[in-house]
Amino acid sequence: MDLLPPFDANAAADDSADDGIIPVGFPSLTPLLHGGLRGGDLVVLGGDTQAGTTSLALALALRASAMGASTVVLSGESTPARLFERALAAVSRVPLDALRRGELGDLMRAAVTDAAAHLRDHAPVMQRLDGEGVQALERAVDTVPAPRLLVVDGLESLVTEPQGRDDQLAWAVLAAKRLALRHDVAILLVTHFAAFDRRRPDLRPRLDDFGARGAIATHADLVLGLFREELYQRDLALAGAAELHLLKHRTGDTGYVDLYFEAPCLRFEDVVED
Repeated sequence: MDLLPPFDANAAADDSADDGIIPVGFPSLTPLLHGGLRGGDLVVLGGDTQAGTTSLALALALRASAMGASTVVLSGESTPARLFERALAAVSRVPLDALRRGELGDLMRAAVTDAAAHLRDHAPVMQRLDGEGVQALERAVDTVPAPRLLVVDGLESLVTEPQGRDDQLAWAVLAAKRLALRHDVAILLVTHFAAFDRRRPDLRPRLDDFGARGAIATHADLVLGLFREELYQRDLALAGAAELHLLKHRTGDTGYVDLYFEAPCLRFEDVVED
């Protein structure tokens, strides 16, 4: 699979427009979400440091956009140019380091050219979070025509004052949920675990790892926890293996799906994909 996602984007766009579903593009995750996301959903994706939450969020945005859902990515961690660079590496499967250094052979150069053409037509809108807090989300919804999915990397970037950080995070979660309902848009907030105990026997994510004074557990419709065992055990057999746990599902069951992370190009794939 050279480009992502592996589907007929035009057909998928027609399907999602008919039923109001915002596609996620990962075959194993789709049935767990009853087809995808919906307007008004607040989704929170979290993980330990270096788990790859930003890469997975970008992958979800790329796949949703390619399937016809108007998508916006707001980042407090990267510039739009850096985000596009990451997207280009993920879609082309060219290592990010090689892309940045310009050390591309013929095959890599061809892959990057194809990926750039794909992204020219299917990339989400990418914008920088500029310190306005939750108001930046409102501005993005107002300036991009009819967005269906708004990805925010990360929740911590919505904090505007040094005091009362946990209270601000809790307020940002509630405000994001209200905005999602008001504009009929799905919002995906990316966050890092605030209360993660690496000494516990099972390091798989739990709902109480998210912090924000319980606001995430209370207000989010979907809570996703990303787990990569190779971060804690150096075992070649674990390289690339990832689990995405659905820890809260307001209208359905919880569970998990297996993913694969290709670290050099910051690319997540579903294990059922070819």
